[in-house]
Amino acid sequence: MTQRAGGRQGRQARRARPGKAVVGPGLPGGSYKPLSDRDVERIHETALDLLEQVGMANPLPILKEHALAKGCWLDEHNRLCFPRALVEDVIAAVPRTFVTLGRDPKYDHENAAGRVHFGPGGDSISTLDVDEHRYRPSTIIDVYDFARLIDRLEHVHDFSQVVVATDIADLRSADINMAYAAMAGTTKHIVLSPNNARHLDDLIHLMDLVLGGEGKHRERPFCSAGGCCVVSPLAYGDENSEVCLAATRIGAPVWAVMAPQTGATAPAALAGTLAQVTAESLAALLLVQLVVPGHSMAFGPWPFVSDLRTGAFTGGGGEQAVLAAAAAQIGLFYGLPTSVGAGMSDAKWPDAQMGFEKGVTVTAAALAGAKVSEACGMMASLMGCSFETMVIDNDMLGMIQRLLKGVEVSDETLSFEVIKEVVRGPGHYLGHPQTLSLMETEYLYPKLADRTSQAEWQDAGSADILEAAKTRVHKILSAHYPAYIDPATDAKVREHFKIHLPEEAMRLGNGRW
Repeated sequence: MTQRAGGRQGRQARRARPGKAVVGPGLPGGSYKPLSDRDVERIHETALDLLEQVGMANPLPILKEHALAKGCWLDEHNRLCFPRALVEDVIAAVPRTFVTLGRDPKYDHENAAGRVHFGPGGDSISTLDVDEHRYRPSTIIDVYDFARLIDRLEHVHDFSQVVVATDIADLRSADINMAYAAMAGTTKHIVLSPNNARHLDDLIHLMDLVLGGEGKHRERPFCSAGGCCVVSPLAYGDENSEVCLAATRIGAPVWAVMAPQTGATAPAALAGTLAQVTAESLAALLLVQLVVPGHSMAFGPWPFVSDLRTGAFTGGGGEQAVLAAAAAQIGLFYGLPTSVGAGMSDAKWPDAQMGFEKGVTVTAAALAGAKVSEACGMMASLMGCSFETMVIDNDMLGMIQRLLKGVEVSDETLSFEVIKEVVRGPGHYLGHPQTLSLMETEYLYPKLADRTSQAEWQDAGSADILEAAKTRVHKILSAHYPAYIDPATDAKVREHFKIHLPEEAMRLGNGRW
């Protein structure tokens, strides 16, 4: 009989050794296709018709100049119309892959059509205090704490502004301070959402200071930026269009997000919403590519949903799941790196509603093959965020990645000889060398989900997953105060910019957690 090679202590020792991760960023999606091939083609054709026959209102003068030189025209309503051939040429010319860089190279991730990454998204205005059972306005300290937390969540692949610093009224100062808080809290790639294009110079200067010298951001652009450059239906927004163009100066990919809402700023018919959001997402590509040809950017259709009984935004329904998946499928049709929004539960508390809404919507979007933003922490229909929800969602994202990885079928994994050996021998596989060798490469173990027996659970106090999440959040945030910005550099940053994040709030033992 095969020996068990150390029992529990042996298993723990093996888990402690570094090795190949069971799952990771960039796993392939694309297996879930809510649309037929003909459906996708019809949506594409309708989007081209919309851009050519209806056009886009309010183009920036610089876009108008480049577009008219390429054969576009202004119709009788002063809308900029794009010929089909030009749109198709632009789609063909957009880079098919790009790499998002972390300040730490271990967080460099290649993005391509069908490859799945998870990001938090956000810009919510409140943070859930689970002890007080209430939401409070989010602050710059929350931005920093969320960055520190995400720095320790292995299934969240980048950081974005999950909450807004409502305690900083000046928009320029808020942009600088939220970027600083993110840089102080994580070395993962950071996605910025500047309020104004004029703030990009400050953000680039901040990156240079953190990296150690002028122009250093070009060597490792560990931040990227973008915005919602379209105001649905079918109009460019001045400020965010300018932000998307200015973001090219960072040297990182541009994230342009289009978010029409069914029944409000898009048709109630889901196919109509998909046609409109596709046209708007192509319009964003045209904005950047006609002015800065060849710059890397993501295709960003984020169709949202209205509860037609009230007109209110709803992020957790089946319609949101299927729209996000369909949008991902359209991005795959174009062969472009694509981002969609999913995981935006309408629940106000980390409960069963939150679990099933997040599980369904994020799984659908991931299986369809896209970068999924808003994938963790988001709740209350995007109005709130929660530290505890963030760590619960991290477990969920790991499980979804395990779905994406699928089942490896080979002569070895079909296990004929192993089955024969066990059947003729001990009659179980518990101590077999194959079992021991696959423990950490085939199986993903949750950080929070409870797999103990009923008796063990009861003896330990019958805690639910929220209690486990609170414990993990406290463990991380009471101890993880990284020195990602060294003291000398931090002094330079604080000399140049007014930093609202107190230095004492960034030190171990401050009593906040």
